[in-house]
Amino acid sequence: MLAKIRNLLGRAPSARLPQLPAGQRVYAIGDVHGRLDLFERLIEAIERDDSHRALHPANPAQGKVRSLIILLGDLIDRGPSSAGVLARARELAAERDVEFIQGNHEEMLLVSRDKLDAFRSFLKFGGRETILSYGMDPAFVREAELDALHGAAMDAIPQEDFDFIDGFQKMIRLGDYVFVHAGVRPDTPLENQLGHDCRWIREPFLSHNGGFGGFVIHGHTITEEPDVRGNRVGIDTGAYMHGRLTAIGLEGSERWFIQACESDDGISVQVAAEF
Repeated sequence: MLAKIRNLLGRAPSARLPQLPAGQRVYAIGDVHGRLDLFERLIEAIERDDSHRALHPANPAQGKVRSLIILLGDLIDRGPSSAGVLARARELAAERDVEFIQGNHEEMLLVSRDKLDAFRSFLKFGGRETILSYGMDPAFVREAELDALHGAAMDAIPQEDFDFIDGFQKMIRLGDYVFVHAGVRPDTPLENQLGHDCRWIREPFLSHNGGFGGFVIHGHTITEEPDVRGNRVGIDTGAYMHGRLTAIGLEGSERWFIQACESDDGISVQVAAEF
């Protein structure tokens, strides 16, 4: 399927491709949503790909390349291992260069600390799986009154995890690229984008065919395969829904995909050649 996407892109009209600054390589990872198993396999695949490119650089005269992983948000909720994903993400950041973008699900958790109605919405949209991943008793989670459950859940989640996700960024700009969770509002300068839009927007972002002030790499809106457009690429391929976690690799004007995919035979890794 990734090869099919690559071939379709090969037939696109010629135009100047967006570029990263010289000496920069980026791997952006879409919405993990508590799928620690897929996350671990994708990290392994990224490190192998990164090591291979370090040994066989596309431009040997370029010198040492800074390799950066960007997590596009929604590490938590829906899947079974949100606590484990956050722990692994912190470990990864201690091992190599990693930047984090805050998604709408991280925002919901942060807001729910002080607002019971927000906590109710958080539970409805995958937060129940998150608090269970911190070792809360399933029977208590199922039967407790909302206020009691809220207090217990806030106690179960370590302050360091709240502090961690509270430090996630709204947007990252590198070269011609803009990395954001959900998207940006068309016709609004990037420096004026609201955090709420960056974490929640779908329309009019998704249907916009013009420029955004940068080529956007985003998650948030699920598609079975990467959603490749002339002004953006969406890489939320439904880790919790379809069992497929996607990263896009970027260097210079080159782009490629890496996926960890769940099947009856376990988790496999797919890498699409540059397009």
